[in-house]
Amino acid sequence: MFRGNHPTRVDEKGRLKVPADFKRVIDEKYGTQFYITSLDGKVAQVYPFEEWERIEQKLAALSTFNPTKKKFLERVNYYGQVIEMDGQGRLLIPSLLRDAAQIKGEVAVLGHLTHLEVRNLEVFRKQVEDEKFTPEDESTLDKLGI
Repeated sequence: MFRGNHPTRVDEKGRLKVPADFKRVIDEKYGTQFYITSLDGKVAQVYPFEEWERIEQKLAALSTFNPTKKKFLERVNYYGQVIEMDGQGRLLIPSLLRDAAQIKGEVAVLGHLTHLEVRNLEVFRKQVEDEKFTPEDESTLDKLGI
């Protein structure tokens, strides 16, 4: 499982050095192939390919005419690419997504259990400060037993 926030940098060529704590999980559980994508162009989602294939299997079971499936696939394919981690533990963030999400320089790399999210650190910091955790959020978690 991927947990926590491990800020790092994306170099001038668009390569993300995977933080050591996340790299350890990858080395123990996954290979070197990833699917990097986004639903909104604001956040890069980095899926170990094995985890991405689980999503694809669920999607394949849905009708081709399902409008939500179509909308989802259009977005994740528009931003997405299969990426191979290099020998130095770096992932090349696709340029279209890198530009859209302003992923350069300092970034937050967040664990989301089965995948990582990469965000512009300053934009993310502002979002966390502006979007307070509400009593409604707490109620929803309570209903889920969390």
